Amino acid sequence: MARSANKVAARNRRRKFLKLAKGYWGRRKNVWTVAKNHVEKGLLHAYVGRKLKKRTYRSLWIIRINAAARECGTTYSRLIHLLKVNNININRKVLADFAMNKPEVFKAIVNQVQK
Repeated sequence: MARSANKVAARNRRRKFLKLAKGYWGRRKNVWTVAKNHVEKGLLHAYVGRKLKKRTYRSLWIIRINAAARECGTTYSRLIHLLKVNNININRKVLADFAMNKPEVFKAIVNQVQK
């Protein structure tokens, strides 16, 4: 008996990949095998990039907090330690925002924990 392939599903699957490859250059955008490889690799890089973004933002916040803390006469590690000792639960994202946009609030927090 002859083998039957599901042409509709195969075409839809290929069309989905080629739609994702829109904007690629050369054969990457219209040749099925080349487009499939590059779309899969692009999706992999996007997945990894979403994880790396969290890492880089946290390091940026730490850099900003450290710079502002040094202006107040302490360091990042001492500040975080004093915050933990005094049971003040402010995350790094908020601390970095205070350091950048509301330095008087940041200075008040530093003075509060240094007492």
